[in-house]
Amino acid sequence: MSIRRQLTFWLLTSVLAAGLIASLVVFFQARNEANGLFDYQLRQIAIALRDRTFLPGQLDEVLKGEDAREVVVQVWGPDGARIYTSDAKAAAPMVIKLGFDDLQAASGHWRVFGIQQRGLTFQVAQPMAVRDDLALAAAWRTLLPFLVALPLMGLLIWRLVGHEFRPLEATAQAVARRNPNSLSPIDAARVPEEVRPLIASLNGLLSRLGEAFAWQRQFVADAAHELRTPLTALRLQLQLAERATTDQQRNEAYGALREGIGRSAHLIEQLLALARMDPGTPMGELASVDLGDLAAGVVHDQQVVAAARSIVLEAVGTEQVVVAGDATGLRMLVDNLVGNALKHSPEAGRVSVGVSREEGGARLVVEDQGPGIAPEERERVFDRFYRGEGAAEGGSGLGLAIVLRVAERHGGKVELADAAVGTGLRAIVTLPFRESEP
Repeated sequence: MSIRRQLTFWLLTSVLAAGLIASLVVFFQARNEANGLFDYQLRQIAIALRDRTFLPGQLDEVLKGEDAREVVVQVWGPDGARIYTSDAKAAAPMVIKLGFDDLQAASGHWRVFGIQQRGLTFQVAQPMAVRDDLALAAAWRTLLPFLVALPLMGLLIWRLVGHEFRPLEATAQAVARRNPNSLSPIDAARVPEEVRPLIASLNGLLSRLGEAFAWQRQFVADAAHELRTPLTALRLQLQLAERATTDQQRNEAYGALREGIGRSAHLIEQLLALARMDPGTPMGELASVDLGDLAAGVVHDQQVVAAARSIVLEAVGTEQVVVAGDATGLRMLVDNLVGNALKHSPEAGRVSVGVSREEGGARLVVEDQGPGIAPEERERVFDRFYRGEGAAEGGSGLGLAIVLRVAERHGGKVELADAAVGTGLRAIVTLPFRESEP
């Protein structure tokens, strides 16, 4: 599909249609004017004939010149017998009519005018084809300039449209010459105003792609850096296990190796979870999620971990609050908050999880009795791989980053505050109510 060809075709078609319409209008106007003019001519000829004396030797001398070819004069005597016709070959109508009338004869359609004088009936007839020929000639003279101008207009339109499309072609070539790393905005200074919204949308897309690529490059670099240490540790632990000379040494080495594998597996799971939270990755279909039931399920699943350290993990005041969101992502959010709280809480401590409804949204609160986070560090702990001074051993530094990413994808926010009583940290997540997709 070529815009240039389509514009040329439709513009030329419109010009031709306008010419045809104008020709039709001219045809009907010319025919109406010709009818009036020729009717006057017929009447004048008939009036002029009524004063003539028709002698046998003068019957062929009544009408001469052009009038003899355009009109046919017939004269009938008092007895109704035709005594004169100016053109017997014309096959004019033989019907006697007074005044103006339209008659049909074997030779075609005729316009007639008849009068009576001194017992004679004079009738002047004219073929309607004469009038139509005159109107068609006028219409053709109107249409001819359009037909002559069509090729010139087509060439002119083709050249003008091509000239106006040159900035677009230059822009397309500039985009085609780019490599995957060239994501700078497209210059829209010379493009037509109608195309600027498209260029602006493309620039917006390039900007988002640049941010996504930058996020991915940073993520890959951080992931490579973070995986290097545990993989080196695993390699060393495996070497220690291979060099062990006693069963006790071998069991201790294998135990350390299992713990290292567990930490590496957890780190990889967190990395994959964070990758799924990529800003450029669209969120799946929204579903109705009961945040209270989800939090109660996480508390139930984490009871084994809490019991191993004699920590009291309980759901406090969890009510039924339904939000629209990604159930997997929200589960990941609550899992990370509760997991972090259990890691940082002392043995025989207490971790509480609460869900409540507030104006315009849902509120999730996870509170522990750990050392907490200093106010000046509460913004930085959401950065990937950041571990504060009081971070638990073996953490990946990704838990709160995942929590923040999930909350932001759901239009919510995360706040960190001091525990309500004693030491500890209070993590507060607020999520707005949104309608789920069908």
